[in-house]
Amino acid sequence: MTQSKKTRSTVNIYGRSYTIIGEENIHQLRMVASIVDEKMREIYQMNKSLDTTKLAVLTAVNAVNDYMKLEEKYNALLKKHKEKEDQQDYD
Repeated sequence: MTQSKKTRSTVNIYGRSYTIIGEENIHQLRMVASIVDEKMREIYQMNKSLDTTKLAVLTAVNAVNDYMKLEEKYNALLKKHKEKEDQQDYD
């Protein structure tokens, strides 16, 4: 079995350091951490009474919601593309 190279990076999210290990390059890991940090700070600005745990959960919920919306758009584009290809096959 081939084991892919793991990347390790220490990032700062909402004032805490985390070591992230993954298969992505360091730039990708840091970009993800930066976006999570930014989203947590945005949500905190809207509701300053949230503790860190609730803030993290709301950030995760928002991220998954955004992901699901993008996935729906992507699938709709794939369907439209396939329909266009199928139509060209008949022309």
